[in-house]
Amino acid sequence: MSKRLYVGNLSYTTNQDSLSQAFSQAGTVSSVTVITDKMTGRSKGFGFVEFDDDAEAQKAIEMWNGKELEGRALTVNEARPMEARPPRREGGGFGGGRNSW
Repeated sequence: MSKRLYVGNLSYTTNQDSLSQAFSQAGTVSSVTVITDKMTGRSKGFGFVEFDDDAEAQKAIEMWNGKELEGRALTVNEARPMEARPPRREGGGFGGGRNSW
């Protein structure tokens, strides 16, 4: 079973390739995702790295948690499942999307 790691405090210049290259020092990385802003395309400062082997994932946590990558001390731990969020409200001002003529 694969293990997904949360990687926080990333530099805004960190991309998926550089993150994958860094974490591959701990083992075989199966996937990397750097979360980016939809409008600017710039990193939001966190991402996820997935390993197929739990031992390699644990090694990555020990290797990178608190260590510096591209000038920033990383926070690395096992990712928690995403919590359910309440639905967003429709509209956005101007009468909630309705014609108010």
